[in-house]
Amino acid sequence: MHIVLYHPEIPPNTGNIARLCAATNTRLHLIEPLGFSLDDRYLKRAGLDYWPNVTLALWPDLDAYRSDQGAGRRLIMTSARQGTPVHKFRFRADDALLFGSESTGLPPELWNLAAGSVRIPTLDTVRSLNLSTAAGIILYQGLIRTGGLADWL
Repeated sequence: MHIVLYHPEIPPNTGNIARLCAATNTRLHLIEPLGFSLDDRYLKRAGLDYWPNVTLALWPDLDAYRSDQGAGRRLIMTSARQGTPVHKFRFRADDALLFGSESTGLPPELWNLAAGSVRIPTLDTVRSLNLSTAAGIILYQGLIRTGGLADWL
């Protein structure tokens, strides 16, 4: 699986997701523009000393990612409000999980590119979960459903 962050804005979220990717051997793709510099101390701090274990790619736009690393992969959109509940979604091992920016999510014009969409069911007491929390839930559910954790157990 790949995690693709579209226009991420908050360095600690991206750093935490980088740590998640290091822990699961998942590729991390960042789609520009970013709301921070890759030299940001908060980004580095959240990722701790795991950055050497992260396979990271920076892309000028989603089309560049899709024509290279994303070619042939299903692009799975994530949303706080729409899509198949994560526990019912049929993941594939080579899915690219696309997460939008913290403040605006994914723009409507990207939804027609999706091979599927997934959401984490929550009570209406919150608007959404933190981006790095959501990435962890969705990635692990995908890994569990595709047997991606079998080698670790």
